[in-house]
This record gives sequence, structure tokens and C-alpha cells, in this order.
Amino acid sequence: MKLHEIAHARTGDKGDVSNISVIAYDPAHWPIIRDHVTPARVAAHFGSFAKEDVTRYTLPHLHALNFVIRGALTGGVTRSLALDAHGKCLASVLLEMEIDMSASLTD
Repeated sequence: MKLHEIAHARTGDKGDVSNISVIAYDPAHWPIIRDHVTPARVAAHFGSFAKEDVTRYTLPHLHALNFVIRGALTGGVTRSLALDAHGKCLASVLLEMEIDMSASLTD
């Protein structure tokens, strides 16, 4: 299944840093999101966009993850010639990640 089936996302930016929050629609899906949407998987999913590093912050009371991706915005809003200088489409890209619902969970 695709991540967008169990979560929604919001993005923000500061300079060359993209911030993407992934929030469960249903708290029952929180363990799946927490266990399967790791920094390594996010970095692999974005490939060349995650140029420097991906840091994950876990927000269990909100059933959400917050990812900070440095180097993702090719210079930032004032320096990038990219069509999406703010990186708003990166939330949609992340929500296309495949999640294996049959894999065992830690919860």
C-alpha cells in the first residue's frame, strides 16, 4: 500500500532545508508509520533530493513524524531556479512510499 492511504503530510522550508511532517489519519496506523517510515527509507525514497542528511523527530502524542532534510532545496527559495523552490511537492513524493502492511511491527 502507499503511505498516502494511511497518512497525510505537510511541508515547510527554511533556506535549503525541507521539513516534512507525516501524520496518521487513524491512530491505529501510527505503529505502522513509526516503524516503516525511517530516515534511511526516506533518504532512499528521495534519492538525490536528500543530499546531506535526513533527521527524524517522533511525535507520538500527535501520531506524527517530522523529517528535516538538509540540502533538499537546491539553495533555497531565494537562490534556486527550481520550479518548486519551497519544496511543497515533496510531501506528495513522500506519500507515494510503499508500506508493507504484512511486515511484523514492534507494537
